[in-house]
Amino acid sequence: MVRDSAAKSIRIGGGSGYWGDSDLAVPQLLEAGVDFLVFDYLAEITMSILARARAKSPDAGYATDFVTQIIAPNLQEIADKRVKILANAGGVNPRACTREIEKLIEGAGLNLKVATVIGDDLTEEAASFAAATEMFSGVPFPDSDSIASINAYLGAFPIAEALEKGADIVVTGRCVDSALALAACIHKFAWQATDWDLLAAGSLAGHLIECGPQVTGGNTTDWEEVAESLDHIGYPIAEVDCDGCMLISKPDGTGGRVSCATVAEQLLYEIGDPRTYTLPDVECDFSGVSIKEVSKHQVMVQGAKGRPAPSTYKTSATYTDGFRIITLWYFIGKDSAAKARRFADATLIRARNKLASFGLPDYSEVEVDPFGAGTHFGSDAKEQDSREVALRIAARHEHPKALVLLLKEASGMALATPPGMALYTGGRPSPSPVVRLFSFLVDKSRVAIKISMGEAQFDHQSYGSNAEVSELPPAPVPPAPKGGGPGVKVALRELARGRSGDKGDTANIAVIARKPEYMPHIWAQLTEDAVAKRFEHFLKGSVQRFYLPGTCAANFLLHDVLGGGGVASLRADPQGKSYAEILLDTPIDIPQDLLT
Repeated sequence: MVRDSAAKSIRIGGGSGYWGDSDLAVPQLLEAGVDFLVFDYLAEITMSILARARAKSPDAGYATDFVTQIIAPNLQEIADKRVKILANAGGVNPRACTREIEKLIEGAGLNLKVATVIGDDLTEEAASFAAATEMFSGVPFPDSDSIASINAYLGAFPIAEALEKGADIVVTGRCVDSALALAACIHKFAWQATDWDLLAAGSLAGHLIECGPQVTGGNTTDWEEVAESLDHIGYPIAEVDCDGCMLISKPDGTGGRVSCATVAEQLLYEIGDPRTYTLPDVECDFSGVSIKEVSKHQVMVQGAKGRPAPSTYKTSATYTDGFRIITLWYFIGKDSAAKARRFADATLIRARNKLASFGLPDYSEVEVDPFGAGTHFGSDAKEQDSREVALRIAARHEHPKALVLLLKEASGMALATPPGMALYTGGRPSPSPVVRLFSFLVDKSRVAIKISMGEAQFDHQSYGSNAEVSELPPAPVPPAPKGGGPGVKVALRELARGRSGDKGDTANIAVIARKPEYMPHIWAQLTEDAVAKRFEHFLKGSVQRFYLPGTCAANFLLHDVLGGGGVASLRADPQGKSYAEILLDTPIDIPQDLLT
């Protein structure tokens, strides 16, 4: 690649964070002026949904919203402003997605080139992975007949190569979320495969904007500060310099907020050990990243470090494992939680008696949750009783008929229930397949990546690093607590902000100190054991803790805590999105003089 010596910085707009995101971003970002628009659509569950769609129709299997709601209404302006579009909207059928876009371009009489990156889809090779083990749990590879999808997480260099060959729009299948923004940087600044720190910086830019308005005030702990403007919240812009420094902002006149707090919360979202955030193109160290507010709604971010890329691709398979059903009932009045539990117990007794009479096995898992009675807070629930609850009864079984039977018995119990049931009239749910995630590593040499544009097709040479990787330095820890005088007990949220998310069956909870002097006290009391105790009603695995001196934050990893995660889980919160809110209620002792 040849570096554009005139290009000192580029502006990258984050247009979507998942399949189903709003279409408000594109008009905002086009008006604000950007060089690239990136769109992330894919999650593991999305891949399985798209795989089932493709099985029904050879022309399906991609994020149709991208074509109909993003490209179609904005195509002329995209062409006029010469904005490059990068999206993993291709799902499991990127060629079909490209064909639809090319039809729109031809119909508009425009001269735009669309490139397709393929090679991530390894579903046809399922039998060859029979010896693979899950990279986190160690369980064996699922039966090949149950496989819905297998996709390697590709990196940024194939996308950058497509841009280098003249593409205006690049459609990919599965790639890491941040690769879209990194590809723009590689293309514009001619960053090389061994520019580890620069690649880490570009990946950080992508990580910050990949969830759309989460970095501009969405999900922020101090939500009251942005509540009145959420209806027109701004989507993010990362202005990245050729040296890797970046400015995070949003379009003028839009709602939300860009601050050190909102950026820090997104920085720690869904990461593990901040020193080893592994991507296909680089292993990132975000522990020393610094965040500085330079003006209103403009935050400078720098300090990402990189290490050599791995020689493997993380690969995710989704597979079916029986069926599940979730049904919802409402109770109102005194002792509603107790009434709801008795209703659920009686329903399950009836259903299990029927299963036994039919010679069928018991339900493999049942989750009963009187939502509104504090059950998510475990033993720390502040109000066990409530005058109104929404009762969730969820169950899993290998036979869908066993789940239909459960619903039938629940409906029959509605006439024999304790008083106060407000009958749910939203229609009866149906059993749905349980889709599980299986993650494993595949050597890069096994993944044949190709770039097609028009009638031409090119092979992309993936790479792994032979560079010697130095050992990580000891994990940093904050200094010992300081401050004397009388202490006071306050909720953690008074001292810190939080953000939580998921990776499979693991949840991460970030705790970001509001002031540096608070962190030593938080760290001393919010130990791994303390967090495990806080989530003992959900937690089946271990807890790990990491310190980020650059942002004065702690990151906790809770393993085996989400009931399987995603749609494999029967939980009301299968992705741990509420876990930060639960942890922020933890009482912390702190010297009074530090608070004043």
